[in-house]
Formats: sequence, structure tokens, C-alpha cells
Amino acid sequence: MISMIIGNKGSGKTKRLVELVNAAVDSSNGNVVCIEKGAKLTYDLTHKARLVDSDEYCINDYDSLFGFICGMFAGNYDLTDLFVDATLRIGGRDYDKFADFVERLNAVCSKLDTKVTFTVSCDEGDLPEKVFKFAKKI
Repeated sequence: MISMIIGNKGSGKTKRLVELVNAAVDSSNGNVVCIEKGAKLTYDLTHKARLVDSDEYCINDYDSLFGFICGMFAGNYDLTDLFVDATLRIGGRDYDKFADFVERLNAVCSKLDTKVTFTVSCDEGDLPEKVFKFAKKI
């Protein structure tokens, strides 16, 4: 299942994400991972969640983000929750490429029992309609 927290800068997306990550750690019987751009959430997240800085792995587009996430799934069979903060800053502001990325990721996630949540910094109306076929807004 793919979910998105959508809103403009300063609307509280990251704060909501931090709450969801910490809640997931409390309820999960597996691993919880959060991917972010930079190391800003180090002190906000519980130490039980794995925090990954996308810059350390040279992730700078949706193809590399997709490959990185698939690699995490392949190496972590008990990954229950995956969160990505600042998705458009990591992959780029091309909304059509973002929609294609979500569609590809949905094909992988539909085979797994992993919840994926993105923060997306834009107006909901800016996103292509097909994004909402594969992801729900929370």
C-alpha cells in the first residue's frame, strides 16, 4: 500500500511523517525505514527506526530511488514500513516521472506486505491523476 502526505512547504508534512514513523515502530513486528534528503530527522525519530540519507547513496532521480527501494526490499524480508521524506527533492519535480515511479513501485509493493509513505511538497492538483490510482492521500 502506498500513501502520500501532500502539501506545500510549511504545511506540517514532515511533522506528520515523524509521528507516523514513531507509531509504526511501536506497532511493527519488523523493520521500519525512513529515507530522507540530508540528516535532519536524526533527533526526531526513535532510534529503533532505520534512518537513511539519500545523499550518501547518490540518489538523485526516480530510477535510482526505485532501485534503492527495491534493494531494501530484497535485503530486508521483514521490512514492514518504509517512509520517504522530501520525495520531490530526492527524485525531481517532474510530476509525470513521479507518477511513473509510483506506478512501478506499486507493482512491487502489491506483492509485498509493506506500507510505503511519501511526503510530497506541492498542491494536490499539480499531481497527475494516475498517481491516485496507485496511492492514497493521508
